[in-house]
Amino acid sequence: LTIHHARYQRRVRGTKMKQVLLFLAVLGVIALAQRNPFSGVPYYVNPSYVLELNSSIATATGQVKSTLESMRTVPSAYWIDVKSKIHGSTTDTVEGILADSAKKSPPHLVVFIVYDLPNRDCHAKASNGEICCYPNSDGTCNYDMSGDCAAGINQYKTQYIDPFVAVVRQYADRVPIALVIEPDSLPNLATNLGDPHCGNSATQAAYTQGIPYAINSFYNAVPNVPMYVDAAHGGWLGWDDNLQKFAQLIASLNIASKIRGFSTNVANYQPIGIQCPWQPQSQGSSRNDYCLNNQHQSDPCCADPCKLEGQWNPGNNELNYIQGLTVGLRQHIPNFQPHYIIDSGRNGVANMRQDCANWCNIRGAGVGLKPTTNTANTTLVDAYYWLKTPGESDGCTQMLPNGQACKRYDSMCGSADSIGSRSGEPRAPEAGKWFDYQIKMLAENAHM
Repeated sequence: LTIHHARYQRRVRGTKMKQVLLFLAVLGVIALAQRNPFSGVPYYVNPSYVLELNSSIATATGQVKSTLESMRTVPSAYWIDVKSKIHGSTTDTVEGILADSAKKSPPHLVVFIVYDLPNRDCHAKASNGEICCYPNSDGTCNYDMSGDCAAGINQYKTQYIDPFVAVVRQYADRVPIALVIEPDSLPNLATNLGDPHCGNSATQAAYTQGIPYAINSFYNAVPNVPMYVDAAHGGWLGWDDNLQKFAQLIASLNIASKIRGFSTNVANYQPIGIQCPWQPQSQGSSRNDYCLNNQHQSDPCCADPCKLEGQWNPGNNELNYIQGLTVGLRQHIPNFQPHYIIDSGRNGVANMRQDCANWCNIRGAGVGLKPTTNTANTTLVDAYYWLKTPGESDGCTQMLPNGQACKRYDSMCGSADSIGSRSGEPRAPEAGKWFDYQIKMLAENAHM
């Protein structure tokens, strides 16, 4: 009897210890969810980016050269836009970057952009995505073909997300990591279903199944790694009807409890701006009317380089946009406390575009604020960060620098605001390739 009693006590103590450990683990996840993941840690500077900068520094002069030299110590996110960037030993892969960061004391925060969804860029004129629901013979996606996208989704899950998660899991207890999830994808579903490339059943299946799978997979494996789902920018979702559609979509996907919040202005040029006082259209409304109907136009927070307020869009800057977005999200997800990171890589100049719908290699743009947690609203904004790497092309001109035709040319890269559309300007390389002319322009117009 004494022996059995002792065994029973050990089992009870063992069970209680497991419960305590589980409770402490849950508390740890909660504490991490409440803490700004960008605070109190050094940020990773990719050696591959430094090499790209060095190639332009070699032919730069004067202030442009000095600015480029100072940028060599500025961190930026790394885009994992093809499967081949997951495994490897070099610092252009997830595995190589995390191994390099782990060697530092302390390890540096690494920010990855998760970006390889099937039928990616559904509203673009051309896509650089590698995974398709239904591929054409040349490897591009057939956006006109409807269906369940089963093969494309399976490829995304098994060949992209699963190995990505496995590598992150190896390092998550040693290296601070943050993830930005699939830029433009959910904003396209919220606002561009009228475009058959976005509205067809295959694309909708890819996005509504692929993104929750990615989020759930990372969360289940590495709950301490914060995720920020892309929420476009104020010039896209700032209108209240667009904002509401996006909030409803986020609620329907049941992902809010697993993410830290949202990224905004990724690869775009919208100003951070100054946050206005909250004066909603009506009680409970997500539309702030402080600047609308020509009100308070002398207040700097109403500065409106894209002329959005005259179109009843209060998202004239990113701080005003996320203020309204937060209200809209809470209408559909009660008690939701989202946090944001804003891309400041190329928004150092606010009024350089003839048309703010233009986004490709914009002429006259400048590098923006260096990554920092010293934001204008620390309750909402975790950090300003260079999410789009300054100097890497948004897309190619019709003819590449080598004189060959660009197979993935997007007509938006021939806009009146795009480098290469004027006589005497150089041709732009394909998306993601180093653009020497552009980085020197961004440095010349920098406001860091």
